[in-house]
This record gives sequence, C-alpha cells and structure tokens, in this order.
Amino acid sequence: MSSQGSEDHSAVKMPCVFEPYKKHKNIGKCLIISNEHFRSPQNHRQGCSVDECLLSTTFKSLGFHVQVEKNLSANEMIGALRKVSKENHTDNSCFVCVLMSHGEEGTILGSDECWIPIKTLTSLMTSDLCPSLQNKPKLFFVQACRGLKYDPGVEADSEEAPEEFFGISDIPEADFLCCYSTVEGYYSWRNPDMGSVFIRELCKLMKCHLEISQILTRVNHDVANNFQSNTRDPGTHRKKQMPCFASRLTKDFYFQVPEKKKKFNF
Repeated sequence: MSSQGSEDHSAVKMPCVFEPYKKHKNIGKCLIISNEHFRSPQNHRQGCSVDECLLSTTFKSLGFHVQVEKNLSANEMIGALRKVSKENHTDNSCFVCVLMSHGEEGTILGSDECWIPIKTLTSLMTSDLCPSLQNKPKLFFVQACRGLKYDPGVEADSEEAPEEFFGISDIPEADFLCCYSTVEGYYSWRNPDMGSVFIRELCKLMKCHLEISQILTRVNHDVANNFQSNTRDPGTHRKKQMPCFASRLTKDFYFQVPEKKKKFNF
C-alpha cells in the first residue's frame, strides 16, 4: 500500500509581500571601463565613443555618480575595481559596472592585449572586500564578444547549447547580476558610428519605471527581434544577436521608483 500526503486546504493562504531593496541617500556609483585601443592606449585616451557618451548621459540622468575609465590594461582594470571596492558606499543604494572591450568565453581583453577572467573583476565587489555594499545590488553589464560564432536566427538548425558561463563571481554570493550583450560563444555587434545595439536598447529601457529583470527581459526582446547585421560579407550579413543575464538578486530593484497612480476626486 502506498501512502500519499494530503494538502491542508483549511490553511489560510497569506498574500505574497515582497519588499524591494532599501533606498539610500544616493542611487550609487557607475564605473564604465571602455577599451577601444590596444597595444598603445596612452596615445588614444581622448574622445568619447557613442556608447560611452550614451551610458554616461543615461546613468547621470538616473542620479548616478559616473566614472569613466578608458583603455585600461588587465591589471589596471583590476586596480580600478579594487579602488572602488575600498570606497565608502554606505549612502549608496547599489553599484553598477559596465565593461566594454573585446571578449572571449569567460574573459575580457585589457588594452595591453592580456586576457582577464570576468569573474576576477566581479569578485572584487563581494561583501568581504566591499562591506559597504553588502546586501545591495551589484550590477555588471558586459558589451563584448563571447566567441566567434554568428547567430543566423531561426534559419539555423537547432544545436544543443553548451553550459552557460555568466561569470558573476567566484563566490556564490547573493545580490549580484551580470548581463551580457550576447550569449556564450557568439559575436557581439557594434557599429563604430552608431555604437552597439545592446547598449542602445539598455539605455533606452533603463528610463522605464520597471524592475531590473523586466527591463533586461525587454532588452532581450528588442535586440533579438529588431536587430540584424548589415554587411557586405555574405558570411556575416543578416545575423542576429541575443543578450542574456543571470541574477542573484534577492529583492526587486528599480533604477527609478515606480510612479504612484494619481487619485482623482469626482
């Protein structure tokens, strides 16, 4: 005879109350690391790329203190994040880091053409190294290739996807989120004159009064459905791009508090 557990239908079901992350005096700091020039970066430190300008303008409009670092070597990238981790974030609600460079699977390229694991960078913001950000969102956005494959979209035969590497941190700690411009193994598109489609859609949607996972889902949708490459090479023409993100956030997070509905008296 087999026994089955019975559900207690008499129990009162309580409503699901889910509090967002606590708001502090300041929204926080946004560190933008943009590597465009390699080998001799000291000769190319001036000027602002389309993506840099758009990111800086967008995060400043959201109230962030924005710090832009250009053409950093692998060690300088570590140093920049280590310096931020030692700062006092007590009055900040969150931390954002945007990494833009060449990339491969699990790694990103410094201006000295040395590869560095993305997890090495994200792990510098864990609570033991940055206690003033404990229990606060640490958001990483990566605009970089993750391989050399091109995404032909629905025209391709389906393949078994490899295990996804998100590189949030070496330590399985809560309150991290990492969003990539493309999935593991694939090329990420960027136009020198117009910037990258991922950064463009991200900045556009960050101004919405939505929770971060809703924003990033809409970024996925818009990039996947509205973008395809336009090149003279048949091998790279009409290719798609699919962003992705992994979240260890434990509460809802908003860049902007949702507007309350106005009450009308008749």
